[in-house]
Amino acid sequence: MRSTDLPRRLTVASVAALAALCLAWETWLAPLRPAGSMLALKALPLLAALPALISGRVRAYQWWSMLILLYVCEGVVRGMSDPTGPGRALAWAETVLAVIAYGAILMHVRAAQAAPPN
Repeated sequence: MRSTDLPRRLTVASVAALAALCLAWETWLAPLRPAGSMLALKALPLLAALPALISGRVRAYQWWSMLILLYVCEGVVRGMSDPTGPGRALAWAETVLAVIAYGAILMHVRAAQAAPPN
């Protein structure tokens, strides 16, 4: 087992869970509008990134080390400002998943840079 396997798996799992959470949140769990919200589209970049993250491309991980912070920020802002109970809980769940993904991304990039080339 390579040193990048565990961080890669953790990243993929947390990003996939974050995409599922974003879709569920904005379509039926606690959307901003009763019929659903266009904010569900925020899951598309996560879904688009999954193939590159699964393959372990370091460049994709480097990009997502910056982009995942947008999901952290959104989770914190909505967790602090959302008036509904379910919306707040979902926002904090988004924050936790994004922070886990961020940490795993950093671990993967460091391990990949420290590993000898194949």
